[in-house]
Order: sequence, then C-alpha cells, then structure tokens
Amino acid sequence: MAGAHIDDRLRDRLVVLIGGSGFFGRHLAQELLRHGARLRIASRHPEHAYFLKTLGNLGQVQFLRCDVTRTASLTGVLAGADAVINLVGAFSGDLDAVQGKGAGVIAAAARAAGAGAFVHVSAIGADVQSPVAYARSKGEGELAVRAAFPQATILRPSILFGQDDTFVNMFGGLIAALPVLPVFAPSAKLQPLFVDDAAQAVVQALADPAAHGGKLYEIAGPERLTMLELNEAIAAAQSRKRLFVPLPDPLSGAIAAFTGWLPGAPLTKSKWQLLQPGNTASGNFPGLNELGISPRPLRLFLDRWMVRYRQHGRFGAGASSAA
Repeated sequence: MAGAHIDDRLRDRLVVLIGGSGFFGRHLAQELLRHGARLRIASRHPEHAYFLKTLGNLGQVQFLRCDVTRTASLTGVLAGADAVINLVGAFSGDLDAVQGKGAGVIAAAARAAGAGAFVHVSAIGADVQSPVAYARSKGEGELAVRAAFPQATILRPSILFGQDDTFVNMFGGLIAALPVLPVFAPSAKLQPLFVDDAAQAVVQALADPAAHGGKLYEIAGPERLTMLELNEAIAAAQSRKRLFVPLPDPLSGAIAAFTGWLPGAPLTKSKWQLLQPGNTASGNFPGLNELGISPRPLRLFLDRWMVRYRQHGRFGAGASSAA
C-alpha cells in the first residue's frame, strides 16, 4: 500500500477531478479527501456525486458542471488548480472529442491554468492502430496528452471492480436469475483491478509528479481469470449451481452485433471487440509495484459482496443446497 506520507504532499492542494461523478471518480474522490486534498469535481452531471460533500470538511468539496467537448467550460473549472485528473471516457458518441483530441484539450487547459501535475486515466489496450474505435481513440488521447502536458502521468487500468460496480454486479444479477447462462469469449483472460487500488495508484502518481511524471503505467489486479472462470467464481460465491454454456467467438460476436444496441444489453459490439482478446497487462510497462501498491484480488471480496444475490440472502443455506 502507498505510504502515509502521501497525506502531507496532497493536504490542502486543490485537485480538479474531470469526469469525477462516475464509478471510478466517486471512489477516487473519497481517496483524495482521505489524504486531505481540496477537491473540485467537474462533470456533466455533478449531482451524481453530491453525496461526497458530507465526507469532506466545510468547503473542502466543490461541484461544477462541465462539458469537455466545449473548451470554454474548462477555463473556470481549472482556475487555481494545483493538480488535475482526467477520467473522461465513453464507449459511444464522438470518441475523438471526448477521449481522443479531447484529452489533449483538457491537458493543454490544465497546463495553461498552471497545474503542477496531471494524471490521465486511459485503459489497457489503448492503441492508435487498433481497429476498435474505443481503443484507438484512447491511444490517440494518450499521444495528445503527452504533446500538451509532457510531464503528465498516464495510467492504463484493467477492468475495475467494486461493490457498487456495473461489471461484477451485472454477472451477479444474471447468475442469480437464470439457471443456464451463455458465456461470451469464455477463454478471454481478464485481470480485474479493485477500484480502491486503482484510486491509490492515481493518488500516488499525483502526490509525487517528480518521480512519476512523464511515465506510463499499466495497472492491473493480481489474478488472471478467464470469462468462464469469472462466472464460475461468482456463482460459487452466491452458493448457486449454474450451467454455463461457452459460446464460440463467431456466435457471440454476432449476438453482440445484433442485440448490443438494445437498452440494457449486457454486451455491446464494441465491448465484445475489446473483450475478445482479453484485458490483461502486457508487461511492457511499469505497474502497481512501481507505485508502491499491492493489489487485492477479486476473490477476496466475492463471498461478502454476493450475499445479497444468494437465495434468502445472508440467511440462506450453504453452497451445496442453494438453487
């Protein structure tokens, strides 16, 4: 884990969190507050993070509405910032404006505002040569950030999990409801990262820009699971017996293409394209060890988090008898 000395380096510094109202942003905000930073959360929907106000001291947390596709809205948001974190991302829409060139616009605005540190959160698999728009725009965003703010720290996290995520909980809900489940890309390997460990990585990079500025880190969890193993682990944590049907890639790709556009679809075409090759660290870049963090495995939390999905909840029977 990162050392307690981080508190002193972040205390009373104004950190602007762009895109801070989402899943990762809300967890990262709590970690920054814990380390004494003053926090300004900027988002198109800052109201989604209003509950964080009660976690800080009087005046420690601010909320501002911001649309990163409108450069003028960044000026006031970044005024007086000591450090800036960019979490903005999307799977659909104008990806270039949001996480391609748009990331460079944010970095340039942060530098113009006099910020001494900038952390850009990208994604494992970011690649300007990728045929997948999401991964390609993420790669282009990294280049744009580096050009605008050369001493920025770039982090590429793997898939994030947490008690309130939409990843493990999506599978948790499906497994609780259905006796037979198809498994898309069953052999694809994932390296899920606990969201609070990812938050610590951002804080560590932010607290010491002299050591981490200008570098790129791949941050991923300590265990590699196939999609099939992930589903089986979730079912076991729910104390449920389920039949999983691995789908061949051509079939799962076709299903994602034909149904992914529907509201509430568990897997869109773009997400399936990202999932198929897996989501693990390449090993070509420094990782969490170099940031002083020991990541925690998903299996450490599953039994506790899956209680609400068990038959009769915490009062249910053991694994051998649950439906």
